[in-house]
Amino acid sequence: MNGPTKNGRRFQSRALIGLATLATLVAVFYLEEDWRGKRAWEQCKAELAAKGAVLDWNKYLPPPVPDGQNFFTASTNILIRFRKAQTPAERETEAKLPWLQNTYFPSFAKTKSPPLVVAQINIVPNATARPAADTNNLALKFNAPGTTERVRNLLQKTIGQSLMGAIGFKFSELPMDRITPAQIQLETEVTPSVADLETLLPAAQATNLGVLSIETSGDKSSFQVLLAGVQATPAEDYLKWTDQFIPALDEIREALKRPGAVLPGDYSEPFLIPIPNFVALRATAQLLAQRGQCHLLVGQPDPALHEVTLMHDLCRILEKPPTGKPETLVEAMINVAITGLYVTTIGDGLRLNAWQAPQLAALQAQLREISLPQWVAEAFREELAADVHTFETTPAYKIADLFSGMGPQYKNPNAWSRLHDPLYLFLKFAPQGWICQNLVNVANLQPKPLGSFDLEQETVLPGAFAQADQNAGKFFARKSPFRTLAAFALPNFSKAVQTTAYNQNLVNEAQIVCALEQYHLARGEYPTTLEALLPQYLNKLPHDIIGGQPLHYRRTEAGSFVLYSIGWNEEDDGGTVALTKNGAEDRGHGDWVWGH
Repeated sequence: MNGPTKNGRRFQSRALIGLATLATLVAVFYLEEDWRGKRAWEQCKAELAAKGAVLDWNKYLPPPVPDGQNFFTASTNILIRFRKAQTPAERETEAKLPWLQNTYFPSFAKTKSPPLVVAQINIVPNATARPAADTNNLALKFNAPGTTERVRNLLQKTIGQSLMGAIGFKFSELPMDRITPAQIQLETEVTPSVADLETLLPAAQATNLGVLSIETSGDKSSFQVLLAGVQATPAEDYLKWTDQFIPALDEIREALKRPGAVLPGDYSEPFLIPIPNFVALRATAQLLAQRGQCHLLVGQPDPALHEVTLMHDLCRILEKPPTGKPETLVEAMINVAITGLYVTTIGDGLRLNAWQAPQLAALQAQLREISLPQWVAEAFREELAADVHTFETTPAYKIADLFSGMGPQYKNPNAWSRLHDPLYLFLKFAPQGWICQNLVNVANLQPKPLGSFDLEQETVLPGAFAQADQNAGKFFARKSPFRTLAAFALPNFSKAVQTTAYNQNLVNEAQIVCALEQYHLARGEYPTTLEALLPQYLNKLPHDIIGGQPLHYRRTEAGSFVLYSIGWNEEDDGGTVALTKNGAEDRGHGDWVWGH
């Protein structure tokens, strides 16, 4: 009876000793790793401080802005529109302002219209009496010099101009259902074929409203020019429909006169700071862009400038006046995106020859104020300070919730899914020292893209960025628990830096093009060199954002010009644009050419 009892007790005793030993080893392991990690992090912080890095999150907190000076407190509507809703009640209130959602815009011209007759061509013998010419009537010899150009110009005028809107609407200068067909009389001894006459049609890109074709109408001496596949909204119709938003837009204009733009709220914890409603900002910018485009199409440059100016001013919300320090990289990149849309809309007016000298001068003044790299560089600095503060002050289990998608908004998180989330398990059970080691890697890698910006020279250095990006790729290719969290914490540097450089290049080129157009309006031609714009049309020439050399410019034989940056590959390709397989611009290769 006593034997088994003694053996059982002996086994239990050994098991307890084994567990105690294991617990001690685990404790020693955690203590050792925590000590090593904390020592590595303290050393890293000292090195960063010696380089001038500011890691104290409190240094980046925006100062309180009095309600009477704050854009966001100008009205309840402003706050609802431009603060991201956090509670169900806020989301319900926001839903009552449907103009903020692109899906609310009516689906103008969802179906393509039937083929439209845009011109009647009559073939007559030579020496036939010609009708009196007017704006919708041509009579000329078929093979005479200038015939092709005159016919194409008349057809283009009859159809009108068109633009692709910011959210995919195609806008037309004229209502397609009320087009008066042009009348064209062609003198020739031999009746031309349909193929002969199609040489008179504008190129496809000049008639992007639809497809032009010619067919006979009745007999061999009579032809019709047809426009098929039209799916466009008349600019006047869109303007009339969106006039309902003018009071809201004017309210924004008035609120932007205030010197500050800081969302009220608690900024002490980076992951709890109030967030601007980026969807609302984007929708507002798109609405303004499309209204500006439509005003340009119908020959109203002053109202177009009114809308485009608000697009420009809207970016102040993302620049956090009075400090000028965006809290997140997302804020800075939304600023970059809206600026790109703003410059593109300016470019639409330039292609339509719709801007006149007063608007061009006003746009130049706005463009001079834009420096996207400084906002993005500042956002990189603040992202690092936010990561440092979060990892240093937030318990590991809360960090696990933040990074694994199981944040406080989930009332009943699925425990089973958490157990299958490697990042959650790592953060939950890894030694605190491993978190510190990850933070060391974040702190070493996060500032690297800043080497791509030379803010003093106002340039971007793709070579420096490529080296940093390559080193980061090699770093993360080696798996380690010290790299696990860093891989999730670091943003997409490559896209952010290249897009910033590209859009700032658009800004620089647009300043020059506005000056070129003023020169052209005054003298009837473009200058042979950009230096001719100084000082009457420009105080100084904006340089190439890539490398800082002058932008490349040449006048063409057709009476136009080519203006370009050497682009991300840092090579002069002679103004050649590289394209992807689907026909989009390949921004990593070729030149960045204005107007492409």
